[in-house]
Amino acid sequence: MFTGYGGLDMAISTVFGAEPIWHSDITKATRKLLGHRHPGLPNHGDITGIDWNAVEAPDILAGGFPCQDVSSAGFRRGLNGTTRTGLWSRMAEAIDILRPKLVIFENVRGLLNVASVRPLDGHDLGNRDTARGSATPRAFGVVLGDLAALGYDCRWLGLPASAVGAPHRRFRVFGLAWRNPADPAGLQLQRRRERPEMVQPPRPTGLPATVDRGEDGTPVWRRPLQDSFDRWESIIGRPPPDYRASNKNGRVCTNARWVEWLMGLPDGWVTDVPGMSRTMALHMLGNGVVPLQATAALDILASPELLGAAGLPAPGVRPAA
Repeated sequence: MFTGYGGLDMAISTVFGAEPIWHSDITKATRKLLGHRHPGLPNHGDITGIDWNAVEAPDILAGGFPCQDVSSAGFRRGLNGTTRTGLWSRMAEAIDILRPKLVIFENVRGLLNVASVRPLDGHDLGNRDTARGSATPRAFGVVLGDLAALGYDCRWLGLPASAVGAPHRRFRVFGLAWRNPADPAGLQLQRRRERPEMVQPPRPTGLPATVDRGEDGTPVWRRPLQDSFDRWESIIGRPPPDYRASNKNGRVCTNARWVEWLMGLPDGWVTDVPGMSRTMALHMLGNGVVPLQATAALDILASPELLGAAGLPAPGVRPAA
């Protein structure tokens, strides 16, 4: 759901050996990409008009529901029936009807601290107004409360893309929920203390640049950002393209293929799609998740015990063909 360029799908495929059976997205760019990368796979389109009783039920239901209304770049209006981020309620409806074994979601940092105006059915997971003696639930509290009411427990964590070596932070909140038939109305929130095996994160700007030696032995000073780019190149296995491109008027602009490289996507995954304009590609890339980042998060969250109870193979163990 809310597929975008499929960064979360890639991570789920890597960790669980799963493959998509359908998508749901309405943007023109995503429709082009899905038609090119997954020809013949159903795209059910607008989430507000789907009859979930007529949709094939998946083992894993995943979605990065819209972030505009909890993002620091937006108006921070939270989750309610009038916001795009409020489309979480439509995802909750799909969970209720389809009853997947696992639910996976991701969103921006603001999900943790932006207040929501939607009631939370008695769960106090928000900021308490001591003067009035009432609670204003945070957006994330609404998500957890909805999952609990549907009979799902949840593990979650926040992880920046720089933790897996990307030359940018792009902090994301990841959640993994599973059915708990023994406690259908309870909330058992667990946050794992383990951390993934991380590469050295990029150094803060302002530190002295490192020094290399040129072919003639003379020092060549380098900025810390260049170290980050070099590390990312070694991780994803290909050098960056030029960050500059020319628009239709001949002016220098950002190269969408360079942004694609920053996200760690396969070369041309977005930019080589027929009919994909530079503007469409940049919009899609700007809203996506780094697949390696999502993979690290799911590796932490999905314990073998949890997956065994859900009837799914352990992380990294693909089912026999």
